[in-house]
Amino acid sequence: MTVRLRPHHLLCMLTYVGKGYTSGFVENYDRVAARLNAGEEDIELVDGPDDICEGLLCESHAHCFNEGVVQRDETARLSVSVLLGETLTAGKRLQATPDFLAKMRLAFAAGEIRPACRGCQWIRLCDRIAASGFAGVKVGERPEPPAGRRSRPTPAHPSRFSRRP
Repeated sequence: MTVRLRPHHLLCMLTYVGKGYTSGFVENYDRVAARLNAGEEDIELVDGPDDICEGLLCESHAHCFNEGVVQRDETARLSVSVLLGETLTAGKRLQATPDFLAKMRLAFAAGEIRPACRGCQWIRLCDRIAASGFAGVKVGERPEPPAGRRSRPTPAHPSRFSRRP
């Protein structure tokens, strides 16, 4: 099974902290984040609405189909293609490994893959999350230690994913 993502959601997943358009959208996104965190599913790039959009598609005027969102996908696709050194197209499969997420987050924080974010209503929130070292993100999150136990600071990149052979 795969997690289907449109190109700009490759960026959104980097800063997702449990905020969204509606409670249904957030519940759905949390399920997608859990699937990615399980490390058992690849990401499959798709054109148009994806598994994250599913929480909004019941709305009569879902923005997932707007031309601006389609343009955001194309801009993100191009930026991430340059970063990864390969052309990303619909059907391409990626793995959300710690290395992949760390590389994406580093480029995101540096602004290298953020042209698609221009005009997005969530840009300020994403700016704050990136500036915090991606604290509190739900994709690639690390489990909190039990109450009362001390732990070393967690890195800004995830460590719960395992590489597949």
